[in-house]
Amino acid sequence: MNEPGQLTDGGKPAPAAGGIAAAAPAGHMSLEGMHGTVDVPRPQAGFWQQWKAFVGPAILISVGYMDPGNWGTDLSGGAQFKYGLLWVVGVASLMAIFMQVIASRLGVVTGKDLAQCCRDWYPGWTRWPNWLFCELAIGACDLAEVLGSAVALNIMFHIPLLWAVIITGLDVMLLLALQRFGMRTIEAIVLLLVATIGACYFIEIFVLPQMRPNFMEMAHGLLTPTLHENGMIYVAIGIIGATVMPHNLYLHSALVQSRKLQKDEASIRSAIRFNAIDSIAALTVAFFVNAAIMVLAAMVFYGKTSVTVAGGQVVAFTPDSDWIRIAYLTLAPLLGTSVASALFVIALLASGQSSTITGTLAGQVVMEGFMHWRIQPWLRRLITRALAIIPAVIIIGIRGDSSVNDLLTLSQVVLALQLPFAMFPLLHFTSSRKKMGPWKLGWFLLLAGWGSALLITGMDICGLPDSLKSAWHVILGR
Repeated sequence: MNEPGQLTDGGKPAPAAGGIAAAAPAGHMSLEGMHGTVDVPRPQAGFWQQWKAFVGPAILISVGYMDPGNWGTDLSGGAQFKYGLLWVVGVASLMAIFMQVIASRLGVVTGKDLAQCCRDWYPGWTRWPNWLFCELAIGACDLAEVLGSAVALNIMFHIPLLWAVIITGLDVMLLLALQRFGMRTIEAIVLLLVATIGACYFIEIFVLPQMRPNFMEMAHGLLTPTLHENGMIYVAIGIIGATVMPHNLYLHSALVQSRKLQKDEASIRSAIRFNAIDSIAALTVAFFVNAAIMVLAAMVFYGKTSVTVAGGQVVAFTPDSDWIRIAYLTLAPLLGTSVASALFVIALLASGQSSTITGTLAGQVVMEGFMHWRIQPWLRRLITRALAIIPAVIIIGIRGDSSVNDLLTLSQVVLALQLPFAMFPLLHFTSSRKKMGPWKLGWFLLLAGWGSALLITGMDICGLPDSLKSAWHVILGR
């Protein structure tokens, strides 16, 4: 009889006691330099002592839910429909919480990340297409991050957008420098960037005297689902489709293993509990940031067809407007202060830079998990960033600065196509007693997880024809 961790005749790891799959062989662990590097107390320790040890992975994940791709859909929703789509932001955030809680559970129980599970438990021929789809999704997400950072640099320093895109390639050195200091340092840096985003929006909405949101109207938009206005369904699909990032499911299942997890029953239960708390807290913050973006756009843009900015230039608002750039250009004249504009740009730059860190880590996870290939982090980052920069440089070079929204649309189409390939294997594994033993999903997470996956996939499919038309428009330039 095989011992846990030994290979069976079929070449797959034998299940551990209780039906739980053994951890991946030590030679093939993902993020090897960070694996098991953070000590955790025994389950008998106090709540706050355990929480401090486990908090962190979900913070890294949360930045994917407030990247520039989300900003575009939130700004568009608020500008066109005021608070009418706040409930969509809430539902999308709730579904994201379900999926990330399930992803962390997979990593804690099996000792594998989602990519390793797919490699070990699905036929060998699926490895290459799964890996290539993941790389395509990571490149698409990186494209949105490139554009966010480039727009911020363009606005702050008046660097031409084309050159700003190229300059973003220099952040290849950022993660390389951070990884030398360990997982806790990376988590702290990303937490600082997330806090910067949140603080900027808190100041814009609640501190600046010109901004006084109607909280009753906001509550009505959050608690009253409606899609009665023309165009609402399309924007709602965009918000939901941009919510769950496929690579975040792979990454979260790997990041939880940065903790020195014990495999006794009490330790597994404690790790599942505190990673769930970490996910709920971090993604709740992401919800408030996304809601704040929509509220800000509603207060500034809703009901207006155009605005005159400094210098007398008139900027018209249309459903195809480049809302990220318009948001900056119009905030200062409308609010009578340049503070809001500066805060907006700082938050946008923080969003792009924090997302680029997690995108690189996700790339390492899927490459090591699916293919068992390892390359240096700086080379991995350089390849990923080059794949994102090249199409951006070509399209911006040909079509000019007005193509930012189109490129964001293209990135969201690619992410929507990849999403089912991440969600359904995750739910397949975690619903199985054979794979998860007594820790398989209970009825609540089972219904919530499959319901979320089916709804997200359905919304993506409904919006796919229009999205593909937009993507084709980006590619052809007409």
